[in-house]
Amino acid sequence: MTKKLALFAFNGDPMCFSHVLLNAMDMHEKGHQVKVVIEGSATKLIKSFEEDGEGPIAQLFFKVRDMGMLDCACNACSLKMGSQDSAKRLEIRLCDEMMGHPSISRYIDEGYDVLTF
Repeated sequence: MTKKLALFAFNGDPMCFSHVLLNAMDMHEKGHQVKVVIEGSATKLIKSFEEDGEGPIAQLFFKVRDMGMLDCACNACSLKMGSQDSAKRLEIRLCDEMMGHPSISRYIDEGYDVLTF
């Protein structure tokens, strides 16, 4: 049975974020429809991925992005964390429909189960 899953990454610890990416790829490979949303302190990692695209976590990040699973990053948080310009250069959509942040309820309304990390 195929599921629709939205993975919200809030934690800015690179190791925690890598597990979001690994789980997204695993779920996708098993036939599930997956969207990754970068929120909170995790948005700071976008700038580091732009600056060091060769690191192992950056490579996972770009693979998830290139597979079409990266839905968006939080506009407000990326601004606060200094990564908004990097997100734009990396062609990451910025979501802001809930007072500057992505709306979890939008994903629920679209039939996604939401997981937060």
